[in-house]
Amino acid sequence: MNPAITQMLASYSLLAPEDYSQALKEILQQIALLGLWRARFYEYASFYGGSALRIFYGLPRFSEDLDFSLIQNHSSFQIEPYLKAIEREINSFGFSFSVEKKEMKENKTIESAFLKGNTRINLLNVQADEKIIEGFPANQKIKIKFEIDIFPPPEGSHEVKTLLVPIPFQVKVFTLPDLFAGKLHAVLCRQWQARVKGRDFFDLIWFIGKNVPCHLAYLKEKMVQTAHWLAEDNLTRESLLKLLENKITQADIHKAKEDIKPFIKDQQSLSLWAPDFFLQVIQRIKIIK
Repeated sequence: MNPAITQMLASYSLLAPEDYSQALKEILQQIALLGLWRARFYEYASFYGGSALRIFYGLPRFSEDLDFSLIQNHSSFQIEPYLKAIEREINSFGFSFSVEKKEMKENKTIESAFLKGNTRINLLNVQADEKIIEGFPANQKIKIKFEIDIFPPPEGSHEVKTLLVPIPFQVKVFTLPDLFAGKLHAVLCRQWQARVKGRDFFDLIWFIGKNVPCHLAYLKEKMVQTAHWLAEDNLTRESLLKLLENKITQADIHKAKEDIKPFIKDQQSLSLWAPDFFLQVIQRIKIIK
């Protein structure tokens, strides 16, 4: 096994099959970030979302996807060279994965792809115990979604963060106030349908607990872009709280709990989850303009 992979695995408690699966996904995410760095991707794009929070800011939940946004609108942007860079980097560490682009629908602003590999085959590369490997179906695949917003709203700000493994490299990441704005946009504007994203509520509590302010101008730009706010209307802290109150009272908190459970270790942290709890917590939200 590659020594860097051994070092990365050492930071995980590997007791059950799902521990190995989550660890492998996170290691693959970081190797993908390395491949993008080698391809000079961060000259044009910045990292955001749950995985950015987990990897660089210590968010205590697992995250499945890699989400990025171009720094400026770039209608001629081509994702394919970067997908090849990810695939090449990951397979250079002895894994067996392919990256498949998802065809973009007309007038969409998001480019998507999936990193896919057989779970059993790739667990062999990290020398997982045979009993652990046999706990997965023979045809089960590990999937990591890669998305990039190619028409980003203005007002975003970024910083450069460093990872030391598998080798030292740097990633451009949205700042925490902008990441909080992105999360509030998800809470307010995501189309839940039958599945409430408990991960959004979990992250909301995390941001507030860390006293991270929301970059209100960036949140407004994102909401205007997705037609959830009018450009001529002023978005204030008071109007934001009203929107959140409405969303919380409509949410099925039980479904939210079920959604987040597979992604966290401390299940007791969900014991307070109820509409009144969230309605109290959001009163602590701070903003910057």
